Amino acid sequence: MSVNLSKGQKVNLSKGNEGLSKIIVGLGWDEVKKKGGLFSRAPKAIDCDASAVLLSNQRLIDNKDVVYFKNLIHSSGAVAHTGDNITGAGENDDEQIRVDLTQIPSEYDSLVIFVNIYQAVERKQHFGMIDNAFIRVVDARNDKELCRYNLTDDYSDMTAVLFGELYLQDGEWQFNAMGQGTQDAHLGQVIQRYC
Repeated sequence: MSVNLSKGQKVNLSKGNEGLSKIIVGLGWDEVKKKGGLFSRAPKAIDCDASAVLLSNQRLIDNKDVVYFKNLIHSSGAVAHTGDNITGAGENDDEQIRVDLTQIPSEYDSLVIFVNIYQAVERKQHFGMIDNAFIRVVDARNDKELCRYNLTDDYSDMTAVLFGELYLQDGEWQFNAMGQGTQDAHLGQVIQRYC
């Protein structure tokens, strides 16, 4: 049974999931339904981009440790982004990041997953224009959802959200539901938080 998390809540992914090695981190969102008359000009679609940053003691060692739409697979092969969804349309996950926990090199002890809006400042877009945002962790062996965190805070004026963190503690993988909004204008600014 999946655990529904609140902001800041942590869960041990290993507990009750013996042999857990490969997971899927699914992220989803919808644009708020647009209102307007017959002659209202349609704004540009909101293009959200999911990314993962591998960290050592909460620090980014090298830019190659950022997995995103232009660097889909980490050099270790342990983290892979399945590709960019530029519309957010449809049911279920909009983007997925696959993680082989057993292949993450020992120098890394955490993986932060975040979503930023592509060209948010130029397009005057923010997460207040996004509905139904979530992150979920799934056991890749059987597609069983282990936990889910639905974002419920007001993220108006926020252009990126640190959704969650996978981290190693006492040899077991944990998940932390972060839900931290930022006003970082682009991917480079988000990852500067870890330099």
